[in-house]
Amino acid sequence: MGFRCGIVGLPNVGKSTLFNALTETAAAQAANYPFCTIEPNVGRVAVPDPRLQDIAKVAGSANIIETQLEFVDIAGLVRGASKGEGLGNQFLGNIREVDAIVHVLRCFEEGDVTHVEGRVDPIADAETVETELMLADLESLEKRVPNLVKKAQQGDKEAKVQAAVLGKALEILRQSKPARLTQPADEEEAKALERAQLLTAKPVLYVCNVDEGDAATGNGHSARVFEKAAAEGAKAVIISAAIEAEIATMPMEDRADFLKDLGLTETGLSRIIRAGYDLLDLITFFTAGPKEARAWTVEKGSKAPQAAGAIHSDFERGFIRAETIAFDDYIQCGGESGARDAGKLRSEGKDYVTKDGDVMLFRFNV
Repeated sequence: MGFRCGIVGLPNVGKSTLFNALTETAAAQAANYPFCTIEPNVGRVAVPDPRLQDIAKVAGSANIIETQLEFVDIAGLVRGASKGEGLGNQFLGNIREVDAIVHVLRCFEEGDVTHVEGRVDPIADAETVETELMLADLESLEKRVPNLVKKAQQGDKEAKVQAAVLGKALEILRQSKPARLTQPADEEEAKALERAQLLTAKPVLYVCNVDEGDAATGNGHSARVFEKAAAEGAKAVIISAAIEAEIATMPMEDRADFLKDLGLTETGLSRIIRAGYDLLDLITFFTAGPKEARAWTVEKGSKAPQAAGAIHSDFERGFIRAETIAFDDYIQCGGESGARDAGKLRSEGKDYVTKDGDVMLFRFNV
């Protein structure tokens, strides 16, 4: 399992430039005019994790397969999108299909790049997009909640749960706040809220797109965005889409020196991935052998059978046990055999909660 991130924002804030750089493709046309991205471009990128290289070396693996992250470059939104203005209906539909929103905000002053509203104000830009999403959710719930209340009064148990949690979300939206601030009473309500696919219930990562000279430290615009993110319980990162585009064309061996000269230690892609994993509570476990070393992604708190299911549904269905080694033990003991001899290989059952960095071998029977 990876996760699917929708790159959104007003036109001309650097969404498509960032998408091209992140996916190292020219799939999205980056141009200085609104709506240059009409259909949502989709790109898959490998999630860099140095632990996988270490595991493969110890295991003598012939192939290395990283887990993947999917980015969707979504058409730019303008004021009135909730009523179908611009490409509003398409924009809202595309967002509904992603797991998290990567909200790109213009935090650079470059004068020859047109801003759709004629000014540089990332907070106002963020509020423009979020207002349209809230209006769309508000309209949806004002139609759905009364019908659910009627069904609940007639004894429909599922409708009762939905009416309760979506009623809370509706009240929050009426206060001009996003639905992600809704507090479900229990797991049943949490699942009902997730199934509702509300646009403002999705977690948000703000990406502050700055000039090259501000990439290491940020600027006044990005500082305001970080304050907004902290107040909302969201995440924020600073990147320069221009730098990322340049890095994408470089040989791998030249990238570290280029970043060092700019005062950076890693690419924007790495920062976005780390923040995204944190945002969605994701962890990585590994499988390793002579044929391949591979990384897998699951939600934090996933039990061993769910981790097995990330590989194949049969593994989860016929799960018997998981032979598990912590990453540090795997490296220090020289692999599976050494870990077994040192007593570091554990046989875990169905209730074992998978930990980040676990190296696992699943035993199953179907």
